Amino acid sequence: MKASQLRQEFTDFFEARGHAAVRSASLIPHDRTLLFTVAGMVPFKSYFLGEEPAPWKRAVSVQKCVRAGGKHNDLNEVGHTAHHLTFFEMLGNFSFGDYFKEDAIRWGWEFSTEVLGFDPERLWITVHDSDSEAEQLWREAADVPADRIQKMDEDNYWRMGETGPCGPCSELYYDKGENFGEAGGPAGGNEQRYVEFWNLVFMQFSQSQDGLSNLPNPSIDTGAGLERLLALLQGVSSVFEIDEMQKLLDKAAEATKTPYGQDQAKDVWLRILAEHARTMTFLISDGVFPSNEDRGYVLRRIMRRAIRHAYLLGTKEPVCPELVDEVVAIMGQDYPELVKNHHYVREVVAREEERFRQTLSKGTKLLNDQLKLLDPGGLLGGQQAFMFHDTYGFPVELVEEVAQEQGFSVDKAGFDREMSAQRERARQDRQAKSAGNGNVEAEAAILAEYGETDFIGRFRPVEPAYAKVLLVTDQGVILDRTPFYAESGGQVGDIGTLKSVERDTSADVTDTTYPVAGLHLHHTVARAPFEPGETVLATIDNARRESTRRHHTGTHLLHWALREVVGDHITQQGSFVGHDHLRFDFSHFQALTPAEISTIEDLVNQNILDNEPVKHFEKSYDEAKRMGAWSFFGDKYGDRVLVLEAGSHSLELCGGTHVEATGDIGLLKIVSESSIGANIRRVEGICGAGVLTRLRHAESKLRDAAAILGASTEDLGKSIQKQKDELKELREELQAARQKGAVSQAENLIETAENGVVAAEVSGLDRGQLRDLALAVRQDTRVKAVILGLAPESGGVALVAAVKPQEGLHASQILRDALKLVKGGGAENPELAAGGGKDASKLSEAVALAKEIALSQLSGGRS
Repeated sequence: MKASQLRQEFTDFFEARGHAAVRSASLIPHDRTLLFTVAGMVPFKSYFLGEEPAPWKRAVSVQKCVRAGGKHNDLNEVGHTAHHLTFFEMLGNFSFGDYFKEDAIRWGWEFSTEVLGFDPERLWITVHDSDSEAEQLWREAADVPADRIQKMDEDNYWRMGETGPCGPCSELYYDKGENFGEAGGPAGGNEQRYVEFWNLVFMQFSQSQDGLSNLPNPSIDTGAGLERLLALLQGVSSVFEIDEMQKLLDKAAEATKTPYGQDQAKDVWLRILAEHARTMTFLISDGVFPSNEDRGYVLRRIMRRAIRHAYLLGTKEPVCPELVDEVVAIMGQDYPELVKNHHYVREVVAREEERFRQTLSKGTKLLNDQLKLLDPGGLLGGQQAFMFHDTYGFPVELVEEVAQEQGFSVDKAGFDREMSAQRERARQDRQAKSAGNGNVEAEAAILAEYGETDFIGRFRPVEPAYAKVLLVTDQGVILDRTPFYAESGGQVGDIGTLKSVERDTSADVTDTTYPVAGLHLHHTVARAPFEPGETVLATIDNARRESTRRHHTGTHLLHWALREVVGDHITQQGSFVGHDHLRFDFSHFQALTPAEISTIEDLVNQNILDNEPVKHFEKSYDEAKRMGAWSFFGDKYGDRVLVLEAGSHSLELCGGTHVEATGDIGLLKIVSESSIGANIRRVEGICGAGVLTRLRHAESKLRDAAAILGASTEDLGKSIQKQKDELKELREELQAARQKGAVSQAENLIETAENGVVAAEVSGLDRGQLRDLALAVRQDTRVKAVILGLAPESGGVALVAAVKPQEGLHASQILRDALKLVKGGGAENPELAAGGGKDASKLSEAVALAKEIALSQLSGGRS
């Protein structure tokens, strides 16, 4: 049975038994505690926990999974063992309070024996030592002999966590026979002989601090690793020999020109390359981007580990893009998203490999040199490991792997200290660039006593509000309630005024920030003239806030349009929303084209013209995710979140302030697009009246330019082209005149030849013209060598030597000592050498010295 057939057979079997066929969820889970989807039940976790009702009573899925980060990490084992993978597929059938043990056991046995065709005599069952019910059901519902049912303890008990759903489980094992080890079943034999291929989890209890209780609706969660099952079905000893992986291995061998099966070390490298190619393809297709943080860092580790092993196999050019093509060709039919995203994935992989290969060779050599200096079994210092990470892009895990291959280890704790120190330097730098805050303890005390500042200024109209002063510091004022928005989510804080109700005192607010989470600090230039307990009237700059609203909602529409035009892989990497401009940073591997920018602007402005409602509302985080709201890994969200629905296309989690309809934005114009780092682009734009201001400024510049050229703005292009053409003609005439003068000057210099050597100082030329003159003189049949010196107006010295090599002359040797004399140097070239120096006072002496050496070479002397 082939992989594609197994996926279909499993799905069909359970569909026929009332299960809804659910497509594989993304490798990026909604579960914020996980980096990746690590098991088939992860997409259904909220149903098992009772956080939301399941859409189906029964479900079946073939779920793509990755285990390569955090506590679920098989990365370093891949290639070295017969069964470890970072990417794998989990077959699973699930019951959400519907059927329970009997049906799960009966169908598990039926599928294993009737569909997969396993010999019942080779199947063994394990149950938890407390689960007599499951033991009896295996005997009665599946007719398994008692002597092939074994009881085990913790290995057969599943827990979601320290608290929550839990329960016993039953595992199905296949006995490969006596050639693979001693008898004794799973409990007494070894895992090479008794291979576990399916786990049936019976969720029937709930663990709390008070103890264990029965779940009101017991559920079923099963998981069977597709690759491990295929190895059994296809009679092979390794997951790398199953049909799909074998094709990838063959492609890796072809791409690297390395036959598989002839060298044990190279076989490991080929397996790593093939396996990681599959993982990187699926991760990038699902929206993970190589970076130095979180999921992106794990992906980069995987990619650079693969690239290094391709390099070890002797490849000079990128090979990973070819392997991406093969993954898509093999698995695209079952995972159509791979076909859809093929070009994008290939581009990302190609750029990452090209970039890493630029430093891989030098970094590998330096790392090997460092390791050679260590004593046998020695320790590579954390500072050195950090240097390879920081300078050559080597993930520390890659440094550890290289070291371990040669019998060394790495001071990981030292590396972590270096990394922490770098982050601390960055943090201090950020603090140095912003206003200091030495009142954290006082502010924390206010937060503990009064709670968070009551923000009352989110929605229109934002009226002046009375508030009580809680704290006054040198930085500003904290109130019990405020209409001032505090800087967060990329949006700037409000400015405005605070005016005492009881006294004739006031203070201008220059910014609003969060000194500690939940408190709004109203910044003032000097200590505000208020006292705690005093009532003030807080008034924001409404015109500034309205402009900020336009730019913030415009940013959301811009994000949507970017994804529409460039691709779903776009993820936000940062933003700034001010009253006069916006900035949006996003992951992408190349610059936007002018056509793409125009299309993005058109999409945004059409949405603005449609004047659709903008809705801002609160939901639970899980409800927001079910609605399809975008959120970003690394962002911190509470159980309740604010959702911004900007028209019919954009839905994101956002706590900022926004317009009430898209038409309120007015207009959006992108004013720049640039790179701010590897695979990170930045667009900047303006909205509303700012677009009109920019348009007027551009028109003014056009009128000024037209006036200078004596043309109308409509004919400005033609006038500029006419000026360029005239300038080109003048330059050509000037060049012709210079060439004529050079010919005349060359003739004069030729007349000064001594034994075929011309040596002279010239003036009025630049360095390029000096070279051209030397070549012109050398063309004469009477000249064997020419040496020219120049003291340019810009300072310094220029020397050039041109020779006819058939005369036994060497230009660089002629100039070598002369260049030293003028305190300079030049490049090596036997026929035409040029160089420069600093000491113009030695120019005449240098020309004479070079002439002497040339004459000496002609007479057979040593230079």
